[in-house]
Amino acid sequence: MSSSPLIAVVDDDNAVRASIDSLVRSLGFLVCIFSSAEAFLASPDMRRTDCLITDVQMPNMSGVELHEHLTAQGIHIPTIFITAFPEETVRKRAMTGSAICFLAKPFQAQALIDCLESTLT
Repeated sequence: MSSSPLIAVVDDDNAVRASIDSLVRSLGFLVCIFSSAEAFLASPDMRRTDCLITDVQMPNMSGVELHEHLTAQGIHIPTIFITAFPEETVRKRAMTGSAICFLAKPFQAQALIDCLESTLT
């Protein structure tokens, strides 16, 4: 079993997934990427995820709905939300339970690094 934390990235935008994947791997973390909330929920990696990075707005199930679903199931994964539409009402709904950060796209790589480090160190 690896000692490196597992970070799950859920975003329907392939370029965003690839960018975050590259950044997080460069920090020495393990990464699993998913194009939808449903794909993450169906993954065997879900229960061993140490931190979740999810887009807020995605087709079918949003990142906020994903977080609420996990919480309702008793699964409390530290969650970083990223969004191109940083609306205050959405931020308030998202930042509950195990949510740790709410970043507006485009965000600086250091902002995401700071969120990860505050959670995983």
